[in-house]
Amino acid sequence: MGSRALAERLIAAGDVLVDAQPRSKSHQLTGGEEIVAELPAAAAPLVPEEMGLRVAWEDEHLLVVDKPAGVVVHPGTGHREGGTLVHGLLALEAAGGGDDERPGIVHRLDRDTSGLLVVARSDEAHAKLEDLIRRREVERRYSALVRGRPRSRTGRIEAPLGRDRQDRTRHSLDTATPRDAVTHFELAEALSAHTLLEVTLETGRTHQIRVHLEAIGLPIAGDPVYGSPGELGLERQFLHAARLALTHPFTGERIATESPLPEDLAAALEHARAI
Repeated sequence: MGSRALAERLIAAGDVLVDAQPRSKSHQLTGGEEIVAELPAAAAPLVPEEMGLRVAWEDEHLLVVDKPAGVVVHPGTGHREGGTLVHGLLALEAAGGGDDERPGIVHRLDRDTSGLLVVARSDEAHAKLEDLIRRREVERRYSALVRGRPRSRTGRIEAPLGRDRQDRTRHSLDTATPRDAVTHFELAEALSAHTLLEVTLETGRTHQIRVHLEAIGLPIAGDPVYGSPGELGLERQFLHAARLALTHPFTGERIATESPLPEDLAAALEHARAI
């Protein structure tokens, strides 16, 4: 069926027949029965897809994957048939959360942001990971190359954001639906025209880092929406989820994973250093 939640809903609705009879989900099969399930078109299960994703850490409860740039996290318009991170995660046995479109997903990255995500492999793991994120106990650290120089080596940006009042494709501080958002940054390397920052999140709003840094006059290099497209030869924003750390919700083990800069971002950084 693609997900336990979908299977349970279909059984409860009487859309799954065993030898032409509806049965409860606790009905035990003995072998040889004919099972017929009627799937609504919109609820057709997602098909696992082998994508060669790098797994930074895994056990039977959860895994940390390294998302490439250009990959949408979950299905939507134009991405139902395949090619999303969820399709790849299904091949890695991601599960949990009760949302058939986002099995195992507890947080996300923009399509053109690369790097690390933690994913659940069961409903229980999904609930525990969501709780860790809610309590801000999952460390998410990003590398961001911005144009300009911050006025201090460290900073905290606290500014509610939401969909822009004028442009629904953007998020901004000028919004009718503000949600609290907090971003921290630390200077990692000062260059002539750019600065490499280490950025950590307290909250996880859509486009949060991109909007917050642009709001203080430090647009991310190459950002096609909030910065300068094509800057330093970039085809996307210079934003990479470089480190993800958490205390394992089942074992108490401390998990710390890191991801090196992808080739396109490493090349852009060398270009910025040479200016």
